[in-house]
Amino acid sequence: MHSIDKYKNMAILKTLHKFLSSKNTLFHMNRQKMAFSIKPKEEFIDINSKKINYLKIGNGPNNIMCFPGALGTIWSDFKPQIEGLNQDVFTVLVWEPPGHGFSRPPERILTSKFYEEDADTANDLIKALKFEPFSLLGWSDGGISGMIFAAKYPQSIEKLVIWGANSYVHSKDIENYESIRNIKNWSERASAPLKKLYGAETLQDVQNSWCDAMLEIKRKGGDICGYLLEKIECPTLILHGDKDPLVGLEHPEHLMTKIKRAKLHRFPEGKHNIHLRYAKEFNDIVTEFLLSKMK
Repeated sequence: MHSIDKYKNMAILKTLHKFLSSKNTLFHMNRQKMAFSIKPKEEFIDINSKKINYLKIGNGPNNIMCFPGALGTIWSDFKPQIEGLNQDVFTVLVWEPPGHGFSRPPERILTSKFYEEDADTANDLIKALKFEPFSLLGWSDGGISGMIFAAKYPQSIEKLVIWGANSYVHSKDIENYESIRNIKNWSERASAPLKKLYGAETLQDVQNSWCDAMLEIKRKGGDICGYLLEKIECPTLILHGDKDPLVGLEHPEHLMTKIKRAKLHRFPEGKHNIHLRYAKEFNDIVTEFLLSKMK
């Protein structure tokens, strides 16, 4: 009996050892997943009398700052990057520009100058937080402000990653924008969280001001930041979803011809939100680009 018990105990110990060694057990849970059992704390800072909400997370030696899209917030626009990028490699700063998310009140009515205004406010923010140098990730409107930032403040930025961004608007773009002017035309999935945050009336007012700003830019010739593209010196990665309903392929191809050190990666089935829909692939591509040595 003692011999049988001995072998039973050995089998139990072997099974227990195997269990404890498994990558899928609680004892070996990924530190990054554990960190998000409690939502990271956002903070406020006053920048030129503007209340700016931001989140900084990670302890890596490589700084990243994320610029959201139109009306986007920290979590609506960059949740997969906050949770998915390696926090031992990167320190990630995500901000909400004036009028976005909790960087309000006041509510913001947009003009044709808002892209450059956001780039300038971001520059003041990174200086206040002593967050230089850094690489910039910009989506949609955030990509446009990101290009302006890279051109105006080259000493602060190491690399630039943009997607869903354009440097000019033409008639087809205006048609696309007008099709989403009325928030009733948005999908419930897209509109519900923003209505909850802003309220339907405010959301519609801001959307109207955004569309009007695009029309004003078009009336002035259509250029948003094309005149600055040749001043972008840092290595630049342009990503694009080939099925993007708002930004046609001509826009990233144009950026490729104007930005000196740019390369393009396309997602054949991707739409406007490739970083959300293909988060793992997106994060891997961006990580490789940011950590690579480029001449």
